[in-house]
Amino acid sequence: MASFLTSTYLLYFFTFCFKSLIANPNSSFSFNNFGPNSSFQSVLSLYGDAKVVNGSNSSVQLTDSLVSSGGRLIYKNPIKFYHGIPEKLVSFSTNFSFSMSLNSSNGGDGLAFVVFSDGYPVDSFDDDDNGSFGLSNRDGFEFLSVEFDTLMDSKYGDMNGNHVGIDLSSFVSLKATNLSSLNLGLNSGNRLQVWIDYESSSRRLEVRLNQFGKPRPFDPLLFQRIDLVKIWPENKGFFVGLSSSNGNSSQVCNVYSWSFKTRETPDWMHSEPLEPVVFGEKKENEIKIHKKSDCVMRILSALILGVGLGALGSFIGMFMWTIFANRRPIAPEEYATKPDDKASVNEKQ
Repeated sequence: MASFLTSTYLLYFFTFCFKSLIANPNSSFSFNNFGPNSSFQSVLSLYGDAKVVNGSNSSVQLTDSLVSSGGRLIYKNPIKFYHGIPEKLVSFSTNFSFSMSLNSSNGGDGLAFVVFSDGYPVDSFDDDDNGSFGLSNRDGFEFLSVEFDTLMDSKYGDMNGNHVGIDLSSFVSLKATNLSSLNLGLNSGNRLQVWIDYESSSRRLEVRLNQFGKPRPFDPLLFQRIDLVKIWPENKGFFVGLSSSNGNSSQVCNVYSWSFKTRETPDWMHSEPLEPVVFGEKKENEIKIHKKSDCVMRILSALILGVGLGALGSFIGMFMWTIFANRRPIAPEEYATKPDDKASVNEKQ
């Protein structure tokens, strides 16, 4: 009996170890809609005024058409910054579709994709916290966000009321892009599609935006170097979400789909340059080095080929000389002199 129990415990132990080894370390979810048949609320949480709106396009409505409305859609599970042995910073990709509409002249705050650590006040919607996108700007609350801003706020240095920016623990954007020149209106009520990618090997955050139904652009609309290790040095995990507020307007923000995925960067992948100028200079240097390397390799190949052919020719020549030059001629049998005949000839003489 004891032997049986020991074998059973060992079986459970090795099964657990095996499952741990084959477990997928990636965190991911994907929802093409938020309709009645969607099980998104087992993975995502709603905060504030966020609610499900069913219709032809089931969506999560983050803000009502009332003044000072705000809401959030947050992924429940914490995501580890690092994974593997040795630990490596993870990369992530997310894409979502949304629309914002405004019936008044006052511009709403807009929408933001946000990354934050544990302890961030996700359920707080005080007046001080609901200043922009429903996010808190208090000291000590660090976050990374991509803002889709529909309000020109001079205190944050906004360029206009239709831009995309990358923020780091502040609503003064590290980098921003005007969407008016691209004929994309955030407050138009049209459905838009967003792609956001963070590559841990290069510490590079890229943002792409297009009208819904159109392909993902090849070139990013916006990119910025963000070192998450310096922001959150401890591997406690982080959360991701979508947050919106309308300030003193009646702006309504709807989210129609959302997917998120983390991945480990392969060891062979190298960091990418962060600026086009640096990229061009690096490419030119690589081309010059490549040309020099090609020239050297061609010379070495020619020398090796010449030495090899010379050695082969010498070997063949020596082989042929060994066969033919050292070979003595053999007289035919009919011309060979018999010993008896030589003896009789000598006697006659």
